Amino acid sequence: MEAAILILTLLFVAFVALGVYVGVKVIGAAKRGVERTVTQARRTVEETTLRAKSYGQGGVAGELAQLRLSLRTSMRATQDALHAGVAEDASLSESLGLFQRLSVHGHELDDELKRLEREPDRATVASLLPGLRERMERITHSAESLRWAARDRARRFAEDDLDALSTQIDVEAGALRHWSEEETPDGAAGSQAAQAAPASWPEAGAGDGAVREQTWPEAGAGAGAGVEGGPEAGAGPVAGAGAEPQPQAITARDPRQQTTYPWQKTARPETTN
Repeated sequence: MEAAILILTLLFVAFVALGVYVGVKVIGAAKRGVERTVTQARRTVEETTLRAKSYGQGGVAGELAQLRLSLRTSMRATQDALHAGVAEDASLSESLGLFQRLSVHGHELDDELKRLEREPDRATVASLLPGLRERMERITHSAESLRWAARDRARRFAEDDLDALSTQIDVEAGALRHWSEEETPDGAAGSQAAQAAPASWPEAGAGDGAVREQTWPEAGAGAGAGVEGGPEAGAGPVAGAGAEPQPQAITARDPRQQTTYPWQKTARPETTN
């Protein structure tokens, strides 16, 4: 009884622990989903605001917004390209590590440009713009180099695969077109062989399904053949299961055994003068 209570207690504790673990995982996943949605929404709002400032405002504020927009667009495009390519090509993992190091400098520049947007001293900000632009160009150039290298690599692999596939298809097509006039289909060959094969008669003593060869009975055969002109000549041998009827001899009628009828006239003897 105590063992059963202990087992039930352990099962209850295990179920409670499992429920807590599943609940934590579900809450964590929901939290990450909400954070991801909020981050994406905030990013969309910021990019829309930067795009509006770059086109709607002039001077230092508009140029700062243009620098931030160009930096964020280039870095996001490179990130998407590398993450999409590393799933198919493991060699891009090193490039992804380099991009993560480059992203640190990109985030620092973006934060600095964001602080300068709120700077009231526009003259000082204007003096810093050439250095900031050069720094942004270096970061975006490195990001574009990684992005286009990954795309060229993927395109090269696709071209190599297509070339190999085209070669195999050409070889297969050539093999399918390789025929000669001497080769004929199986059906035609079989029909020609059947026409060329001579017909043969079945041998004597074949089975029931074969056609028996007809032979003439020899003279003085046994009781099955009968005596020529005898009383059993007309009866002939008894036909078996697969025996052929034997031919019967034709004998002349004996005039002494001829039956006479009353209405027939008596033959007169011939007289000689």
